[in-house]
Amino acid sequence: MATDSEALPAEKGAKGQNETLVITASSLGTVFEWYDFYLYGLLASALSHHFFSGVNETTGFILALMAFAAGFAVRPFGALVFGRVGDIVGRKNTFLVTMAIMGLSTFAVGFLPNYETIGVAAPIILMLLRLLQGLAIGGEYGGAAVYIAEHAPPGKRGFYTSFIQTTAMIGLILASTFVVSLRLFMDEASFGEWGWRLPFIFSIVLLGIAMWIRLQLEESPVFQRMKEAGATSKAPLKEAFGEWKNLKIVLIALFGAVAGQAVIGFAAHLYPLFYLERIARVDGATANFLVAAALTIIIPSFVFFGWLSDRIGRKPIMMTACVVAVFVYFPLYKALVVAANPAMAAAVERAPVTVFAHAGECSFQFDPIGKNSFDTTSCDIAKSYLAKNGINYANIVASAGTAASVRVGERVIAVPDPAGLDKEAGAAAVAAFGAAAKAALDDAGYPDRADPARVDKPKVILILCAFGVLATMVYGPLAALLVELFPARIRYTSLSLPYHIGNGWIGGFMPTIGFAMVAATGNIYQGLWYAVTIAAITAVVGIFFLPETYRRDIEA
Repeated sequence: MATDSEALPAEKGAKGQNETLVITASSLGTVFEWYDFYLYGLLASALSHHFFSGVNETTGFILALMAFAAGFAVRPFGALVFGRVGDIVGRKNTFLVTMAIMGLSTFAVGFLPNYETIGVAAPIILMLLRLLQGLAIGGEYGGAAVYIAEHAPPGKRGFYTSFIQTTAMIGLILASTFVVSLRLFMDEASFGEWGWRLPFIFSIVLLGIAMWIRLQLEESPVFQRMKEAGATSKAPLKEAFGEWKNLKIVLIALFGAVAGQAVIGFAAHLYPLFYLERIARVDGATANFLVAAALTIIIPSFVFFGWLSDRIGRKPIMMTACVVAVFVYFPLYKALVVAANPAMAAAVERAPVTVFAHAGECSFQFDPIGKNSFDTTSCDIAKSYLAKNGINYANIVASAGTAASVRVGERVIAVPDPAGLDKEAGAAAVAAFGAAAKAALDDAGYPDRADPARVDKPKVILILCAFGVLATMVYGPLAALLVELFPARIRYTSLSLPYHIGNGWIGGFMPTIGFAMVAATGNIYQGLWYAVTIAAITAVVGIFFLPETYRRDIEA
C-alpha cells in the first residue's frame, strides 16, 4: 500500500497541467457518464412498459429494475479489464474508451424497438446495452479518481476528488430535469409512447462535448514518472489480487468503506425515487422534482466533507455516517411516506390490512420469467392483488386447507379458492375479489394515488436532504481514501474492483432486492433491512480494520 515516506526516485519532469482543467474535464465527463447511467433508473416504469410487457405489472417493474441492475452486475469485470489497461497503458486513454462505449450504448436505447415490435429480442438487446454500459463505467470511476488525485497537491486530495462525487449528482439532476421537463411539456400518453426516448437520444450531444473536453488532457504526472522510471506493473491483476498483502486491503476497502457507501448512496437518491413512485404513489414528475431538488441542495456537502477529510481524516466522517444510517433509516422512511402521501399513512394506521393464509399455500410474489399468474391458490390471489397495488399488509398464519381472507380494518373479504373452478369461473371469482377488495380499501381511505395538493413538498425535500447528507459523508472522502490505500503501480486496478463490487453488486441491486422483499412480505419497509444491515457491517469492519490514509504519500 502507499506509505507516508516512500516515493518514486524519478524527478518530476512532466509539465503540470492547469488544476482547474484537470478537475473540470474529469468531473464533467463524469456528469455525462452518470447522466447516461441514471436514465435507466429514472425511466424504469417506461422501460417496464415497453420492454417487459409480456409479464404482470409487478414482475415487469422488478425486471426493469433488474435491467437497471444488470449494468451494475458487470461493473467489477469492467474494473478488472479497464483497471489493468489503466495501470499498464495509462489513465487518460483508458477513460476516453470507457466514455465512448457508455455514451454510444445509451444513445442506441433511444432507437431500440419495443417488445410489441420485435418480441423477446427487445429486452435481450436492452440487457446487452446495459451490460456494455456497466463494463464501461467499471473503468470510468477509477480513472477519474486516480487522475484527479494524482494531480492534487498534498493536503487537498479529498477536496479535489470530491468534485467527482459532486458531478455524479449533477448527472442525476441533469437527467431528472430533462425527464421532468418533458413530462411537464408533453401529455403523459405522448411521453409514455415516445417522449421517454428523447433523453437517451440527446446523450449523443453530451458524449461529443465530454470527448472533446477529455481530449484536452495530458497523462497523469504520477503515471508518467512511473513510466519513465520503468516502474509500471507488468501484471497488475496478479499484484493486486494474487498477493495477500494487497488483497487484504482490497477486502477491507470493500467491506469497511465501499459497501456502506454504496447502500447509503442508493438510499439517498435512487431508492427514494422508486419508493415515492411505487410505495407512496406520488406521480413520476413530482417524485423526480423532489429528488432533484434535494440533490441540488446537498451538492455543496460533497465538497465540504471532502475538504473536511483533508483536515480530520477520511475514516471518522465515513464511519459516523454508517452508524447514523443504521438508526435513522426506518423512522425517516416512515416519515417520508407520511409527508408524501398522508392519506395512505393515515389509512395504514386506521385500517391496517392483514392476510390470513396458510404459509404453504403462498408463493414468493416474484416471477422472473412471467409464467406465474399467481391465481392457483387463494393466498396467491390475495397477495398478488395487494402487491400490485402497493398495499402494506401483515401476515397471520391460518390452518392448512383454509381459504385465505383479507381484513381491511374490521372488514373481512373472503378470497376465492380457485381449486375446482374452470378458467372462466376462476377469472370471474378473481375479478369479484378484486372489486370487493378495492371497495374495502376505498372505504378505509386508501388512495389510488397521492393527492398532489397534500404532498408536503418542503418536508419531503428535508427528509431527502437528510438522506443526502449521509451520502455525502461517505461519498465525499471516498475517492481520496481509495487512491491513498493502494500503491501507484497497481492503483487503478486495486481501487476499481472493490468500488465496483460495492456499487455494482451490493449497492446496484439494492432497489431490486428491496422491492422484491417488499413484494414477498407485504411490508413496505422490509427492503430497508438490506441497507441497514450492510451499513452496520461496514461500520464494524471500518472502525476496527480500515486504516486512516489522509497523510499518505500517493506517489509510492
